[in-house]
Parts: sequence; structure tokens; C-alpha cells
Amino acid sequence: MPTPAPASGSPAHNWAGNTVFGARRVLRPGSVEELQQVVASTDRVRALGSGHSFNRVADTAGDLVRLDGLPPAVDVDEESSTVTVGAGMRYGEVAGVLHEAGYALANLASLPHISVAGCCATATHGSGDSEKCLAAAVTSVEVVGADGELSLLSRVNEPEHFPGAVVALGALGIVTRLTLRVEPAFDVSQHIYTGVPLTEVAAHFDEIFGCAYSVSAFTDYRSGEARVWVKRRVTERDGSVRPPGWEGRTPADAAHHPIPGIPATHCTEQLGVPGPWYERLPHFRPDFTPSNGEELQSELLLPRAAAAEALAELRALGDRIAPVLQISEMRTVAADDLWLSPAWERDCVAFHFTWVKDSQAVLPVVAAIEEKLLPLGARPHWGKLTAMEPERIAGLYERADDFRRLVLQRDPGRVFANDFVDRVFALG
Repeated sequence: MPTPAPASGSPAHNWAGNTVFGARRVLRPGSVEELQQVVASTDRVRALGSGHSFNRVADTAGDLVRLDGLPPAVDVDEESSTVTVGAGMRYGEVAGVLHEAGYALANLASLPHISVAGCCATATHGSGDSEKCLAAAVTSVEVVGADGELSLLSRVNEPEHFPGAVVALGALGIVTRLTLRVEPAFDVSQHIYTGVPLTEVAAHFDEIFGCAYSVSAFTDYRSGEARVWVKRRVTERDGSVRPPGWEGRTPADAAHHPIPGIPATHCTEQLGVPGPWYERLPHFRPDFTPSNGEELQSELLLPRAAAAEALAELRALGDRIAPVLQISEMRTVAADDLWLSPAWERDCVAFHFTWVKDSQAVLPVVAAIEEKLLPLGARPHWGKLTAMEPERIAGLYERADDFRRLVLQRDPGRVFANDFVDRVFALG
């Protein structure tokens, strides 16, 4: 079987353009068999998803393979309440098909444009007190290993190692399919509350973020105010619950974009109009790329109990943050059991930052934020910018040594090695 030709228009950089890949080739296999042949015949290979990471987690000096050429699949198993999807598919592609079949994923990230495999490999998340990171929905993964052979890892056949094999940063092999838990389809409505004082967010954090299925608060930390996005499941437990003192507060009567001053044309529908889960849980519509990469991003996840203290630290840095910030979002994420998830065994508050596209101006501010929040238990998102030396990151994860042993067991020849993972886990 011939090696796939280089992908037409292969990206030399990530979505944001701040990372230039060092790969010798970017290939786009058209079948799992072609992918197996590539892996078996090369010394170094990594998978490239939708390119939405802002660091070098996907990079390699060997071959990069794009998975969007693999046959798409959205196969629902009603008996087990799961769906098996092709790893190269994006959430926006999966969601519509799944909804038509009467099912839903429990949660989605802000952007539906990211690949399922890449999202799960980096512990990307949505928002909601009861909602874990998106990778926690995975019940099995089909992987091409270092020898080019397919294997299936699941909670059933490898319960001891499976929690280390989902958020795996591409280090254990190339995922071809994932099976995810699903539930019956549901509708969501969303309202925006403007002018909410940050002092109120800090004082009533639990009440505000617990008032609906999914809640986000957007701010610049200098204005002293936030806009709170409240997404309620129409038919379930949310009802008309509001945080204490909000009885007289009315939601906005016009749609809003997360970034002030930008038209909300491409945002998912607001103003309390109910709609399918996949058309409300993300902030942006799946048929639109919201910013075309004109941004940088960083994110820190902290123990939920540190929310008020972290918010106070960020407000103190507000005059330094605001000049290079487009917007920051606060969300909550429930605890899970995935070794490399920032929410491993702890409920979290996530502080996400969308920066201007100027690394030299942004990274010193990221470093200042990390200096304040790391002592509070912060862990950086695997796919975002950080000013931390990679060697320090593993020390934030209690199961880092277990993950290192799992990598050496599954890939002793380090076919899936790259500099980022090697430095973090001392694998070089």
C-alpha cells in the first residue's frame, strides 16, 4: 500500500499561527489502513487535529498525520447509550447527526469547531457544576500503536490504565475512533446578564455558577464588572432558579458577543429562545469560525474553593492584564478520574484568557498571572500557552509518574515522542 501523499494545503502552523510545526511531512491518510502503514514505516509520527492548541503539544520532528481524511463515522449504540465517532471529526459535525438520532452529548466546549480526538487528548472542557471535561465521556478508544497495529482500550478491558490513556497528549498512539456516552437530546435556553459586579461574583460564586446547567462569566478584571451567560436545560432541574439578590435583575434584551463591541451575529442564539443542546451550549455557531486565529489563549484550572481568592489576585493585576486582553472567561468543571486532567479528583474553576496576537506582550502577563495563581493550586490547560518551564508541569499532577510508566510500556521505541511531552515527563 503506498504512503499517502502530502496533504494538499498542509498547514505549516497551528490555527493561531503562533506555532510553526517542525514536521518533515504532513500526511492525510484516507483510511485506517493507510494510517497504520504510515505509523509502521516511520520512526516518529504524531497526529494533528484541528490545530487549536497554542503550544507544541502536537508538534514533531517526524511526520504529522491529519485525521480528517479518515472515513467519518457517527454510530449510535442505543443499548449502551454510546456513540462511536471518527477521531478526525469535529464536534460540530458529530452533534447534528447525533441530535437527529435523538441523542446528545452532556456538554460541549465554547467552540464546536475542534476535533473530538484533539479535544479529549488535552482535557478540553465546557462549563457546568455537574459537568466533567469532555474526555470524561469517553468509554473506549481505538488506537494505532507503535507497531502499526490497532488496539481497543476501554474502561472494561483495561480499568487500571484507561484513566491514563484518554487525556494522553498523543503519546500513546494515534486515536482513530472514540466511543462516548450519550443521553437523550435536550433543549437549552440562554440569557445574558450584564453589569454584574465582580465583587458579587466573588461573594456569591457558588450560587451564581450553580443557578443553571452551564454558566460563564466574562470580564477584563479592570472594569469591575462581568457579563454572565446562563444556559438552562429547558425541561429539567434548572427551572427559573436565580442567584440570591437577582430577583430584580433582568437579562439583556439584545444579543451579546463575548468580546465587547463585536456583533453577536455568529454567536449561538440568546434572549431565552430554546433550541437544541448543540446550538446553545457552545458560544459560537458551528457553521462559522469565530476569529480565524487572530488571538492567543491561556487557561488555568484551580480548585473551586480558590475561586474568590484567585479572582481577587486577577483584579489586582487588572491594569496589567486589560491592555493585552480581548476577554477572560470564568467557568466551572466537575472532578474526574483522568490522570492528566487538570480536574483530576477535584472540582475546578477555570480562568480562560483570550489575548491579543502578540506573544512578546502577552507572555510576561501570563507569567505574572501564573506567579499569583500557581500557589493556589493552578494547573495550565494542556493546549494553551503557559510561561512555565515544561519540566515544572509534571509536578502539578499526582499521577505523572504513572503516566510516564504507561508511555514507556506502550511505546518503548518512542515512535510518538515529541519534545513537549518528553520535557514535561522527563522521557527524553
